[in-house]
Amino acid sequence: MSAAVLSCRPTAAATAPLLPLVGADTRVPLVPSGTTRYVDLDAAASARALESVAARVQEALPLYASVHRGAGYLSQVSTALYENARATVGAFVGARPDDVVVITRHTTDAVNLLAGCVPAGAAVLVLDCEHHADLLPWQRRGPVTVLPTGATVVETLRAIGDELTRRPYALVAVTGASNVTGESLPLPEVVELAHAAGARVLVDGAQLVPHRRFSLAGSGADYVAFSGHKTYAPFGAGALVGRRDWLDAGPAYLAGGGAVASVTVSSTEWVPAPHRHEGGSPNVLGAVALAAACDALAALPAGALEAHERALRTRLVEGLSALPGVRVLRIWADSAEPTGVVSFTVAGHDPGLVAAVLSAEHGLGLRDGRFCAHPLLARLGVPGGALRASVGVGSTLADVDRLLTALASHLSVGPRAEYALVDDRWQPVDDPRPVADPLALARAAGCGPAAA
Repeated sequence: MSAAVLSCRPTAAATAPLLPLVGADTRVPLVPSGTTRYVDLDAAASARALESVAARVQEALPLYASVHRGAGYLSQVSTALYENARATVGAFVGARPDDVVVITRHTTDAVNLLAGCVPAGAAVLVLDCEHHADLLPWQRRGPVTVLPTGATVVETLRAIGDELTRRPYALVAVTGASNVTGESLPLPEVVELAHAAGARVLVDGAQLVPHRRFSLAGSGADYVAFSGHKTYAPFGAGALVGRRDWLDAGPAYLAGGGAVASVTVSSTEWVPAPHRHEGGSPNVLGAVALAAACDALAALPAGALEAHERALRTRLVEGLSALPGVRVLRIWADSAEPTGVVSFTVAGHDPGLVAAVLSAEHGLGLRDGRFCAHPLLARLGVPGGALRASVGVGSTLADVDRLLTALASHLSVGPRAEYALVDDRWQPVDDPRPVADPLALARAAGCGPAAA
């Protein structure tokens, strides 16, 4: 790779993972032959589990039993594990003493839950830069105003303030960090504008909570939603944390056992939140995993997350900007320090084909497409999609350099294999890589059952 690609000064930060991840040394097959260590630059979609999270789940597995209503000793233990996990999750996001923590499946689940609890007929305000998880539930619920994002943070804040004076809103739903660019609006200012107009604020924390310290009490926000699978705990749990009154008054999200105080054939008495919205057997191990991830992230020294991602993002953006035809996407020219999510386009190159080549020939995992943010990609002038590299606590400068070297090679030499569209996805023709038996790959990587 040319010196221009690695133009940023060497730094001690991010030369090693901030926290160890399960499967970090997994090797994958290449086209046309050979293997390499897999470099996962798709943490914004799903992050690998922390080793400490996997260890906590293994510790909890022998203790797993029914919760809340079981008389057995292990049922009592599992109930304590679940409720302690709830408390840990709440503390991690700075919940106030009277806030409630509902364990959900993920951010999308949490936002849909809250959408059912916003008072009927009350209006919701969102921006057109939101992830679909913070757009579609409000579109379906209505009434909703989707406000165009301004060219700058200052313009966008002014537009929010102006809109809040035009009509009453119950809620402003805003991303904590864009899943396309890592950028964000200053939350305290959004909260101040909303509260002055009598509206509450929901923060879509999916891309914020795993990468920056966040506090409901400190920011003044009323709700935050986030996912375990983006917080290094991919065991099927997420959370909605925030004000109790709407959640106590809203209809039960999952009607079923555990959500009720009494039932007759003609009526039901629902319990308050959080159990009101957690009908059925809860995901105890998912909650335990999410709490373990919160513990691990909370234990990092102050500023460690920011310094780690700053080094990685700086290397990535400078390296990409040095390559011919590459455009790094930004929403606002005046936004503060983004998280480690970088989307980009390569002039004259199909993003799906580039992603396929980087995967098949270089062992790199990136994202391509519109990232569940179609209105934002259209606003940025790339309605056909882009490429996205996203880093996290397990990423290193060597991972970023692997991407920059591979992309430079592709742009100068081109693909080494022939590719074709298969079900709208680019794939190597006569791909020799086995995918039919994923457990065999896990065993070969030393992490399957036979390797234990």
